[in-house]
Amino acid sequence: MIQVIKVGGNELDDPVFVGGLVRAVQALAEPPVLVHGGGKEIRTLQERLGLEPQYVDGLRVTDVESLAVVQMVLAGRVNKRLVAALTAEGVDAFGMSGVDRGAIKAEKLEHPAGDLGWVGRVVEVRTQVFRRLLEDGITPVLSPICWGADGSMFNVNADHVALAVAQSLDAGRLVFVSNVPGVLAGDELIQRISTGQAEALIAEGVIAGGMLPKIRSALEAVSGGVAEVRITNLQGLAQDSGTIVADS
Repeated sequence: MIQVIKVGGNELDDPVFVGGLVRAVQALAEPPVLVHGGGKEIRTLQERLGLEPQYVDGLRVTDVESLAVVQMVLAGRVNKRLVAALTAEGVDAFGMSGVDRGAIKAEKLEHPAGDLGWVGRVVEVRTQVFRRLLEDGITPVLSPICWGADGSMFNVNADHVALAVAQSLDAGRLVFVSNVPGVLAGDELIQRISTGQAEALIAEGVIAGGMLPKIRSALEAVSGGVAEVRITNLQGLAQDSGTIVADS
């Protein structure tokens, strides 16, 4: 079964988290596609360089200077940290972005609330790039920098990249790994949630904040044919637990 795992960027500067992620990937029967973000370190570097992070509807505005920072952090610092940690523990990992081998093509994301700059949306995935790596027993470690038709580069939301890759590969499972065990109602873990229930919980405000884009991506993945979408944390990744999002 092909599995796509998306890891957010808020914990990827924590050696304990990275170690746990490596162990979870090691334990899998087959290599996954590992997609990562890096928002926390992007913000930190922007601030050090005197660049003020700006957002429109929760999406990072990426001007030319910010795009350079995003490339340095995502395709450089975070990607290579993950690859090095995986390699040190015997995982055959290959660090890449959507630019490499033209793996993921994007175009400018138009947003009604304002200009996002060099923020893109996925329009094409070269599925064979990922299939060949997986067939060779290699774990692709993918940063969400994607290429444009004119040779430009775009910053693309990592959730959206993971979704596009999972759909293109007909993945058996797409997993969103965060710092919570899944969708919570109070302190209770919701083990399975239908699309209708998800919309109701969004309307009630139970699903909000950082969980909202994950649920939206999960619902889109389910509607796009991904067999199983799971939202969990590192422990849940290792134990095969969390919240399963399904049609019914």
